[in-house]
Amino acid sequence: MTPATQPTILLLGTCDTKWDELLYTYTQLTSGPNPIHTLLMDVGRIPHPSPLITIKHPHFKPDSSSKPSREDSNEKEHETPKEEGEDEDDDKGEDYTHLPRKTYIDTITHTSHATVSSLYQNGQIHGMLSIGGSCGTAIATALMRSALPVGFPKLMVSTMASGDVQPYVEETDITMMYSVVDVAGMNSILGRILRNAAAAVGGMGGTYYRDTRGRCVDGEDGAKAEGEEGKKLLRIGISMFGVTTPCVTAIRSLLTARYPTCELYVFHATGSGGKAMERLITETQLDAILDITTSEIADELVGGVLSAGPQRLSAAASRGIPQVVSLGACDMVNYGTPETVPSRFREAGREIYEHNPTVTIVRTDREESCKVGRFIAEKLGGARRPDRVKVLVPGGGVSLLDVPGQQFWDPEADEGLFGALEEGLKGSGVEVVRHPRDVNHPEFAQAAVDLLAGVLGY
Repeated sequence: MTPATQPTILLLGTCDTKWDELLYTYTQLTSGPNPIHTLLMDVGRIPHPSPLITIKHPHFKPDSSSKPSREDSNEKEHETPKEEGEDEDDDKGEDYTHLPRKTYIDTITHTSHATVSSLYQNGQIHGMLSIGGSCGTAIATALMRSALPVGFPKLMVSTMASGDVQPYVEETDITMMYSVVDVAGMNSILGRILRNAAAAVGGMGGTYYRDTRGRCVDGEDGAKAEGEEGKKLLRIGISMFGVTTPCVTAIRSLLTARYPTCELYVFHATGSGGKAMERLITETQLDAILDITTSEIADELVGGVLSAGPQRLSAAASRGIPQVVSLGACDMVNYGTPETVPSRFREAGREIYEHNPTVTIVRTDREESCKVGRFIAEKLGGARRPDRVKVLVPGGGVSLLDVPGQQFWDPEADEGLFGALEEGLKGSGVEVVRHPRDVNHPEFAQAAVDLLAGVLGY
């Protein structure tokens, strides 16, 4: 497939239940003073017959199992309706009405992924818009997350957009627009909202098309990865938390002075931040990592609310890109308001600190700290390029609270963390450097930048 020669929007929805609303939106996109080329894709339970649908319902044959054949799906995704008189048995296939709702959602999402991903990879779409209720939102946002990278325009008009949208957005940049009324028949309110959505995605798609025109989007989401004079940008991801901010602030100044063409991406280590960094590494949108703040691992292992999941630290190790990893804020596990802290911590006399009215943190003990150290060692020990991985240990404390005179100062717990990490990385080829200063000392920031420069080789 060749790249599109004009801005093109993918409009996706369940055509069997939202046809009037999708048709209205399609008309808004393709008509008026600034028409935009639109591909309409059907993901409903029952295939819709309209010739306006560019990408047909990815159904499967009647004698197939409930799990569709990837081969059947790929062959039929782009087929147009057969002429009258032709054998239509295969084209009718089987709809999804007999499947439980969750199975249908999982099946249609799985079957549609390759199509959406291919359209993006081949430069045939420059934005994606969907409208729907809870079912349509689940399907469309899953495809947006899995098939499209961060930076690609994605807009979801949904009845679910006024509540907790975390399950739909996760760590991506999906834009959610609340439909206000149900997507169940056209009226003046929904019409206005759908016109706004069409105008918004048309503008985003047009800008994306102009930004990426003539350049391959493979792995970089079409982003211009060059400086003003054509020099390759050095894109560095850095993890930060409030209690490691002085360190990261100093690192930013040092990096921009050392590498004038670098571009820095700071991720707040709140769970979503760590997931976003891992995603961008996987999408090859980052070239090197200064993982100063690995506190999300403590939340994952101890049960805090800011976990980035069990895959934290996996992406850079798998890709083999340069990375310097430290232990910032590994002295704490995060919870919400004070009453949300599990009672076992208070009963054990643990140090608890009210960071603000909505964030309460518990000091990790030695046993928990050892678990964090072993987790990090396991992830980094399997790095594709161990020579490109450096671990910088802040011997003087891992956060603003973990220094002499502060509430979380606990050399015994810290030594458990440091020792478990060092022991776990023995013989791995990953160098571990102990620094005498705490994580927020200017000398520590300088050491982190120097280590990264050594791995980068310039």
